Amino acid sequence: MSYLPASADNAFLLFDVLKADEQLQRLPAHAATDKALMQQVLEEAGKWVGEVVAPLSREGDEVGVQFAAGKVTTPPGFAQAYQDFWQAGWPALACAEEDGGQGLPWVLEGVLYEWLSAANHGWTMAPGLLHGAYECLKHHGSDALKAAYLSKVASGEWLATMCLTEAHAGSDLGLVRTQAVPVGESELAERFEISGSKIFISGGEHDLTENIVHLVLARLPGASAGPKGLSLFLVPKVLRGGERNRVVCERIEEKMGLHGSPTCVMRFDAAQGWLIGQPGAGLNAMFVMMNAARLHVALQGVGLLDAAWQKAHAYALERRQMRAPGAVPASRGAGDAADLIIEHPTIARTLDLQRAWIDGGRVLAYQTGIYLDVARHAEDAGAREQAQQWCSLITPVLKAAWTQQAFEGASACLQVFGGHGYIREWGVEQIVRDSRVAMIYEGTNEIQAIDLLIRKVLPDGGQSMGQWLLSLRQSLDAGRTLDAEVLRCLAQLRYFTTVLAQACKEDDTLAWRVADDYLRCVAVVLMGWAWARIAATEGTDQARWQGPLKQLQQRILPEIEWRLGLMKLQWTQASVVHGNQLFTPAA
Repeated sequence: MSYLPASADNAFLLFDVLKADEQLQRLPAHAATDKALMQQVLEEAGKWVGEVVAPLSREGDEVGVQFAAGKVTTPPGFAQAYQDFWQAGWPALACAEEDGGQGLPWVLEGVLYEWLSAANHGWTMAPGLLHGAYECLKHHGSDALKAAYLSKVASGEWLATMCLTEAHAGSDLGLVRTQAVPVGESELAERFEISGSKIFISGGEHDLTENIVHLVLARLPGASAGPKGLSLFLVPKVLRGGERNRVVCERIEEKMGLHGSPTCVMRFDAAQGWLIGQPGAGLNAMFVMMNAARLHVALQGVGLLDAAWQKAHAYALERRQMRAPGAVPASRGAGDAADLIIEHPTIARTLDLQRAWIDGGRVLAYQTGIYLDVARHAEDAGAREQAQQWCSLITPVLKAAWTQQAFEGASACLQVFGGHGYIREWGVEQIVRDSRVAMIYEGTNEIQAIDLLIRKVLPDGGQSMGQWLLSLRQSLDAGRTLDAEVLRCLAQLRYFTTVLAQACKEDDTLAWRVADDYLRCVAVVLMGWAWARIAATEGTDQARWQGPLKQLQQRILPEIEWRLGLMKLQWTQASVVHGNQLFTPAA
């Protein structure tokens, strides 16, 4: 079965739980964007994804991309689907109207890419970096560069790449060696020759668009060592006069998954390029792109988990195996020798648990998408600051926790099929393979945890994090059972954050040892907050919502105690005292 967007579920979470239309209409930029318009966009998007992109997924995986003499050919149907995609205006949903976009809220783009990733992750890798490249060029590009390239990137007529790392560097971009040498003025301002090799470049070469806009990290002559010496350059595949730039695809990587997406080794042989932003501030300019990419990757996790759940759920409603324990299932016919596996408690629990993560992740990611627009368009400075704080804190949590759950949850969904899940015809094993990379790219999940704890929580002793956790209380009601439990978890995490910040002053490596567990704690607490919002919404008394809610309470929220315990065991000092609390390390 091909993936089919469950637009009714998405709409319920967006409009009933989050009141997305009401939040957005408070912003001058989206005052005219009502619920009816947003629903219409999502209905058309869901139809297009289900009918055009999803059916290409299996053949895309089996045929894969082909490489010959520096040229890359994508699987059958991919190029035509992409042409239809950009010509229909889908890449430009959230781009500014003055740049050729539609000026719609970012959250609509977020839902679209969640569905695209679920339907065909390999195909979606091609346009996945477009919006980040658009934002990077819009905020840091010169007027001449924007005039030449911005509308092409905004519309998706030309695709873009993010050329960061090199074979010896990995995640340590400070080791990048690619050089940029100034060679004189051009009609687009000063021109540089870029020389070096980049690896792991998604969409570095393909037949989807006639041009590709490469954003390349490189060093100017005399630049300092390390990340502060990096600058960012726009290096097109095809120059404005129509001649091919000196950009070469040396080979494509043979990967565990994503066979429909070309991951390229790119060589720049004195290729012509132009500076984006200021010299030595390449990572600052690129960071706009990486942040957008990380939220997209979080939604990839949600979408891929939903795709795996859809396959496993459909199979569980058809497959009969043994007798289910307990009462006679209503689905058992007189001549049936076995019961549907959905009637078996383990299978039902597995499916409901994944759905809890899907629904909770959607609430959090969609709210983050709304806050992206609040941070950009709100008239009140305080509202903009609060929205930006939310996005800063939650983006690494979403990226890490939901990509991990996509892989682990897809594996659990494969288990529902038994032996049939391990063979290719059912398609769930493809999701397991495809989803694994999301834990690695756009900053590994370990790096996301370091970003959260060491760069964002600890610098002020956890005070900002504590205030943010306090702010989550405003939407909760202690009179409701789940809300009361979430309030307790929020208080527990807030207090622990303060103690941890003090302990990290006494132990130089403690923060690095506990960062993963700390991020996971934050993710679980946020799951509780999201589900408290869902449970308080009219209409969630149905079995559709009660099964996942039960798994949240029984199998997700209890993880907090375990994670806190793991972190407490990491204290290296004889004791850490805060207030009346004494933590001591294990003997």
